[in-house]
Amino acid sequence: MNKKDYYEILGVEKNASDEEIKRAFRKLAKQYHPDVNKEPGAEEKFKEIGEAYAILSDPEKRRQYDQFGHAAFQNGGSGFQGFSADDIDLGSIFDDLFGSSFGFNFGGSRRNSNARSKGKDRLVRMNLTFEEAVFGCKKSLNIELNDTCSECHGAGGFHEKTCPKCHGRGTIITEQRSMFGVFQTQTTCDECNGLGKTYAEMCKTCHGTGHVRQEKEIVVTIPEGVDTGYQLRISGKGEAGINGGPNGDIYIEFVVKKHDFFERNDEDIYLEVPITIAEAALGCKKEIPTLEKNVILEIKPGAMTGDKLKLKNKGIKIPNTARKGDMYVVLKVVTPTKLDRKQKKLLEELADTGIDNEPIFKNFKKNL
Repeated sequence: MNKKDYYEILGVEKNASDEEIKRAFRKLAKQYHPDVNKEPGAEEKFKEIGEAYAILSDPEKRRQYDQFGHAAFQNGGSGFQGFSADDIDLGSIFDDLFGSSFGFNFGGSRRNSNARSKGKDRLVRMNLTFEEAVFGCKKSLNIELNDTCSECHGAGGFHEKTCPKCHGRGTIITEQRSMFGVFQTQTTCDECNGLGKTYAEMCKTCHGTGHVRQEKEIVVTIPEGVDTGYQLRISGKGEAGINGGPNGDIYIEFVVKKHDFFERNDEDIYLEVPITIAEAALGCKKEIPTLEKNVILEIKPGAMTGDKLKLKNKGIKIPNTARKGDMYVVLKVVTPTKLDRKQKKLLEELADTGIDNEPIFKNFKKNL
């Protein structure tokens, strides 16, 4: 399904600053919030605005969107794979920008502090050698994460009871009278932190947070062909969820070390091969390395520096496909700088044979 451009939805240019994006969202969110705008389609428009803001307000997601478009957030796409509009908490975005004192409800009810929500995603960088990136490998990742407390199973305490201050609502409503009328202000209950419940006994292991900080070792299977900047999603291995919600994800961004001889350009590789003047003039057969094994390359007579010879399907595998790039051999004719007597005499004899009768030399002399 074709989706509308996020910048167009918010009515900003692609080079808009973070403040301009936030300002545009504030204006449109106020206009289309379903508690304010009862026109048909207002709720869908509000969701569309929220989705656009959730992407463009996040520097990493915005970079991915600018590079790959909507494909960046679809399964199988490059970059932040697997992102879904369902992951966006529009009520949270609205409250963060406007505050909860407005008393607006999204979807017919106030955001529930007891609702299950997904844990935070984590982005880590991993260094790879050229060979590890090209052929794939398994690597261990040690990472410190918030994990669900095994003692209280994430509750934060024992013997649950209704909060006596907010009576389970999670919010406190206060009224203030002024010459303009009565104003209601709704704030999060400071007794239960908006949960609507408290515990007779706090968990000593997690100190009431429901989470403990732990270092985990995760074995990562890296596919063939990744490159610097490529991101791999490890689903469900990120920070622990809230109120029993699913764990977040881990995104691994790779940094690949350069090779001593091969130069990479996406899935293609280039190898500069030095040849002598004699080999260039007469042609030769040269043994050269490829990613998998050495091969014999035939160089035809009259080769020049910069000539490229293509070896099809000898490049790097494109991640998650069966296709491979190509390998290009770039010739470099090396002029000797140190000659013995015999070599010098042979070259002088060669010069006397009129080797400079090639068209390129004649054209140059004409212009003198």
